[in-house]
Order: sequence, then C-alpha cells, then structure tokens
Amino acid sequence: MNAPPLTITPLGGLGEIGLNCQLWETAHGAVMLDCGLMFPDDEHLGVDVIIPSFKMVAHVKDKLSGIVLTHGHEDHIGALPWLVRGLNKDTPIYGSRLTLALVEHKLREHEILHRVRLCPVSAGTTLRLADMTFHFFPVCHSIPEGFGLGVETPAGKIVHSGDFKIDPRPLSGTGTDLRLFRDFAGPEGARLLLSDSTNIMRPGRSLTEREVKRSLDRIFAAAAGRIIITLFASHLQRIQEVFDLAEEHGRSVVISGKSLAGNIETAVELGLLRLPRSFFNAYSGVPTLPDNQVVLLVTGAQGEPLSALSRMVMGGHRQLDIRRGDSVIMSSRMIPGNAKAISRLINEMYRLGAEVLYEDIQAVHASGHAHSEELRDMLLAVRPRLFVPVHGEYQHLVKHGRLAQACGVSPENIILLEDGMPLALTLSSFHIELRRPVEHTLVDGKGVGDVGVSVLKERRILGDEGMVIVVLVTDSATGSILHGPEITSRGFVFEQRYSHVLEDAKCLVLDEFEAAHGHSQRMRENIRLSLRKFFKRVLERDPVVVAIISEV
Repeated sequence: MNAPPLTITPLGGLGEIGLNCQLWETAHGAVMLDCGLMFPDDEHLGVDVIIPSFKMVAHVKDKLSGIVLTHGHEDHIGALPWLVRGLNKDTPIYGSRLTLALVEHKLREHEILHRVRLCPVSAGTTLRLADMTFHFFPVCHSIPEGFGLGVETPAGKIVHSGDFKIDPRPLSGTGTDLRLFRDFAGPEGARLLLSDSTNIMRPGRSLTEREVKRSLDRIFAAAAGRIIITLFASHLQRIQEVFDLAEEHGRSVVISGKSLAGNIETAVELGLLRLPRSFFNAYSGVPTLPDNQVVLLVTGAQGEPLSALSRMVMGGHRQLDIRRGDSVIMSSRMIPGNAKAISRLINEMYRLGAEVLYEDIQAVHASGHAHSEELRDMLLAVRPRLFVPVHGEYQHLVKHGRLAQACGVSPENIILLEDGMPLALTLSSFHIELRRPVEHTLVDGKGVGDVGVSVLKERRILGDEGMVIVVLVTDSATGSILHGPEITSRGFVFEQRYSHVLEDAKCLVLDEFEAAHGHSQRMRENIRLSLRKFFKRVLERDPVVVAIISEV
C-alpha cells in the first residue's frame, strides 16, 4: 500500500500547555514545526525543564528539510538545544529575525550554534521545503514577529494558526490579518486547520494592548511612590508601553533580571524597542532618585524563587527592595501550578507595605491568545473541511472542537489528536495511525532522560518520609563487627525523641547480620526490608532505607 502524501505527528502540545512540537512527513522529506519545552510542576521534583521525545526525529534526520518556528516563546523554541545535538550538521532553522536572535543566544550558550544554519524569513515569505510550500502570515501575539502558516502540501492546503489573538488596532505591527488566511484558503476553504486552543474557555474577546496601556497610565498618574512592574521578559510590546509611560510621567526606568536585560538588548539591536532617555540596569548600579521618579521593571511574574522580584521581597537582592508606598503591578497571566508561589509573594509584599495590582482586580494584563470569539473568526475565515485543535489540555481540545462544529465543520471531521498520534492525510481521505511512543523527556542539570518515574517516586518518598542510613563495618577475615550498627535519620524522625525506636532498629540489624552468614548483598536487602516493615508497624512511616556495609 502506498504511503499517504502527508503525515502530521504531534510530539508535544496536545494534552498540555507547552511542549509545542510537530513532525510533518511526506515521501519527499520531513519538516519540524516548532520545538518547545514545558516547565515542571510540583510533581517533577528537582527537574529543570521537560522536552519532547526526539526518537521519531532521529529516524528521519537524513530527510529533514528544516525546522520552521512560528515565534520565539520558550514553549515553541526552548527544546532546540537538545534537538540540535542529534541532527545532521547545517540543518536549517527558519523563523523571524527576533525568533532567530533568541535561538542564536540559546544555542550559543549551549555551544552548538555551529551545528545549524539560521535562515530568517518575514511576513509574506514563500518557502519550499521538500514537497511543501510554506507561506508566513503575520499574527498578533505577546511577542513580536510571530507567524501563522499557510502550507501547500500533497494533501491540500493546510493552515496552522500559530499562537495568535485578534486586535483590530494593535499598538505596533500589522496584527492578525485574517484576510491573508481567507485568501490562502480560497473559495472552497482549507483542507485542514490546526488552531491554538489555549484560551477557548475564555468567552468573548481578549483585552487589547490599548486598554492595558490606558489602565497602566491611570496607575502611573495616581502612584505617589515607586512603581514596580513585573512581566514576562519576552513581552516586548508591554515593555515598550512601560518605557513610553515612564517618559510621559517623568520617571526613570531601572531594570533587573538577566533574561529581561538580554531580551531588551536584542530587541533594541533589531529596532523593535526604543529605550527611554533615563534608563538603568540595576546590575550596574541604581541611581539615587525620589520614589515618585522611579519605575522598576523586574522579572519574577510567576513567583520564581531566584527572580529579581522574589529576591527583592525576601531581602536577597543586592540593589533593590520592596518598601512601604510601592505600587507593584503584576502584568502577566498566572500560570497554573504557580498560584501558591505567587500568592505567597503577594502576601509578603502587602506585609512590607506595598500595594499589589494584578489581572484579577485591574486591567494590567492582556492575554496573547485568542478568546472564543476570536477563535470563531479564524474558523470562519479558513472554513476548513478538517479541524485539529492544538496547543492545550484535553478539555481545551474538546471545547475547541465543539466550537468548530458550531462553525460548520462536520463532527466526523473534527479530529482530537494527542501526542504521538500520527494523522495521515490525502486529498480525499484521512486516518489516525497507530500511536507512537513519545514520552516526554525530563532534563535535570546535565542529565537528559535519566530521571524517570522511578527516580521521581524515590524523590517523592524522600520528601514525604525521609531516609534512614545504616552503617556497619565488618572484619573481612573473621566476619565480626568492628563498628556499628550506626543508624542516622535524615528527614525521618527527630533522633533524640525517637532514640528508643532507633535502638530497637539496631537490634533488628544485628539479627539480620547473624542470619546472613557473611553474605553482604543478602544482608543489605534483608536489613532494608526488615527496617521498612518495622518502621511501618511502629510509626506508620515508610522511609528510604540505605544499608552501607564495609569490609576492612
């Protein structure tokens, strides 16, 4: 049986927020669409980031024509350093100037920039890769120079919305031009639409940046003390709004945060940002000015413990602090999983005498993702025969599918994919192939993929129950005990209070020593099992037990 003209396999981003990554394959080649990461939540103890599995990409790297990036957010470009290591040298990466500048910085830090070719594209570019032709449409998002895609394929015209919102009067850029999507789809509509589902559960239309700027302007006018603003370091449009308002209200801008400083420097070089006349980086020193003449722009919108804002609140920042009379503006969306950390930070800032303003109580943030009515506009512009909701948890995909049905897509043509489910397309048919294994890869320090379910389980037990370490030194000649047994508790019990329990545990260790008859391996395992059973019965706790037996 002949292979279908096109197979689209999501490697991430369908079933979670983040990890956006797809592999498009035809008989003539393959293209990757985005390569994002996801930040860990509370269950991923000690994990730094989560990236897609690239096993499928490794199998097609010899026919990989390139990587196409829709925009420069971490959930679309963050996993590139781990992907690039496994690709053939000189693999081309296509994206806007800003997107590639961010990618260049990232790959340079990992010392692998030499392995790829960065190829800039712009709105209106037509790019031929394998037997597919990519058209780049400008979209409005919370980072400049983002794209939606129109792709001519052997299976027909396919539209990928990218991350977008519809702002009829954007403060900068062309916004999302639905006419371009409509013209590409043509009178009959597109064969397939893949569309961002992040905000499907938010009714109506998203707040515009003009409304946010008006709200910020009112805060600037009313604030008697310092204004402290924290936001995503990639939200360059919002950063420009802060710069402009600071100048209008006679305030100097002081920034703090490595990612913020790096993004501002890159955007200025590309002509995407205009610095205010009075601008300082706290790393180089903070000017002595009256509080009513200062705006602090800092990282830490999600309560990250090492961010500038957290260090200011906890007293760990060398140059800056939070003080009575400050107005703190948290100009970002609260990412699920960060609510507790953000709430703790807000409480501490109130305790220090600051006033805190955030999205739920004032219009200080506008999402970069389309709300339900804007998603409807995209569906009606493209008029797809097939629809695949992307970029969201499963509930988002389901509800976006229902919206597509309300917009005229046949229920049997609404395809709810999940990671690893290949969609095979021809001009007249489609089917879902057998699911491929695409388990997400956990990155912990320099370890990639070496932390899995079992390691996380052990870390969870260590956090919940603690550890008991048994040390025993024996004479290799006689088999007698030279030292111990010594039992140490780490996060298990307070040793002085439970000394009687630990003494009983030593007796059990001696029993197992006698029963093992010098077999060290059997002795270690028996001590571990015996003590776990003992602690479970006496204290209803199940610590990790490590037996260290040395022969001298």
